[in-house]
Amino acid sequence: MDQGTASPAPPPHTGLGARLTRRKPVRRLVAEGGRGEGGTLRRSLGVWQLTMISIGATLGTGIFVVLGEAVPEAGPAVVLSFVLAGITALFSALSYAELAGTIPVSGSSYSYTYATMGELVGWVIGWCLILEYGVSVAAVAVGWGEYLNELLDGTVGATIPAAFSAPPGDGGIVNLPALLVVLLAMVFLLGGARESATANAVMVVVKIAALLMFCAVAVTGVRAGNYTPFAPLGAAGVNAAAATLFFSYIGFDAASTAGEEAKDPRRDLPRAIILSLIVVTVLYCLVAVVAVGAMPWRDFTGSEAALAGILEDVTGHAFWSVLLALGAVVAIASVVLAVLYGQTRILFSMARDGLVPTVFSKVHPRTGTPRANTLIVSAFCGLLAAAIPLGRLADATSIGTLFAFALVNLSVIVLRRTHPEMPRGFRVPLSPLLPLVGFGFCVWTMAGLDLITWTVFGLWLAVGLVIYFGYGIRHSRLDAPETENR
Repeated sequence: MDQGTASPAPPPHTGLGARLTRRKPVRRLVAEGGRGEGGTLRRSLGVWQLTMISIGATLGTGIFVVLGEAVPEAGPAVVLSFVLAGITALFSALSYAELAGTIPVSGSSYSYTYATMGELVGWVIGWCLILEYGVSVAAVAVGWGEYLNELLDGTVGATIPAAFSAPPGDGGIVNLPALLVVLLAMVFLLGGARESATANAVMVVVKIAALLMFCAVAVTGVRAGNYTPFAPLGAAGVNAAAATLFFSYIGFDAASTAGEEAKDPRRDLPRAIILSLIVVTVLYCLVAVVAVGAMPWRDFTGSEAALAGILEDVTGHAFWSVLLALGAVVAIASVVLAVLYGQTRILFSMARDGLVPTVFSKVHPRTGTPRANTLIVSAFCGLLAAAIPLGRLADATSIGTLFAFALVNLSVIVLRRTHPEMPRGFRVPLSPLLPLVGFGFCVWTMAGLDLITWTVFGLWLAVGLVIYFGYGIRHSRLDAPETENR
């Protein structure tokens, strides 16, 4: 072979350590944007659609369902827990906004850490994102079934039997509603990104209206005595509830997974991320203040459809609770749709890098979507939703997300040092101070999770490392010349 015309081979790696710490060049990440096996993703999303994706992925189960699990941990001080979880999310959102405007690709924090901290860390974050997105789809779907039963009971006077509306461990055999909503989201996603974004935007408007309606009606039942004692379980209870409620903020980063389908990602992604978090935090705190004022905090125990119950107690009529249940059914469905979208795009990026099988990066030529990826992920999430209880899913999702967010904050600092010249659509103020504060908040919130959750997380990471060393490290595209990926 003529050495003068051959493609340049990548530099040999002298040892395992060099392979684990190799970084994907930022220029290469950006250049590959949208490219998949057999086609490219379509750039069709503006700032409105991106913001709706982010709100759609965030605003739902956390306030409609998980509130019932958090209030018994903190009492009326659950409002402070929402604020604490929101502040934790805000610092990470600032870091996400900078990175999304600098490296506008579909891999979200997986791609950011791959470019700044190396392949092993990138893989670990990608594996955590699979936990965050894939498992949260299942957790959200479980909550959907609760409100579907509320809606059916208020409209036709019948509900889905417990055996078929709850998973094993919660008194059932299989959660069919949870499986159904995942399959419905899959159908929308197979139609195309723009079509899915339009459907999501409509559902987001409906659920915001439902929450505002709840506040307007339930505020008539607020009693000052329900706010005392304000923090019956002390600061420990507030922190524990914040760790649980962090699940409620998961999703604002979903806009960053649309980096390769956004029309102007450097400008629009940062705006969508920050705007969506502000909207969600304000709504959460408003609903929480009204909810704990309208119902004694001890009565929240065991209630996964607490808001609907509050409306019925306050008004004495089922009409308002049925209306809220309808809004919740739409709201939670939109979360499933937006988060399932994010999961498929992260796997798309990982497959393009060779770390997971290439089937996840194949793009259908007609719809411009990763069809096989969507089918596989939907089947996995649907089965998980049908078989696992909500509480354990929510905590597992939170710890995976917090770990990913912590490293995203550090990635901002690293990228500022290694690529200070890169154009940035947004810059985190007071860097590196604020990213370090964001990192600290994530670690502190993780400490509030229980030992079982940490054990599950450790096992999840162990499985991920086995897959990486058994498959990912052997198939990494960084072993191939850059020209082969074009």
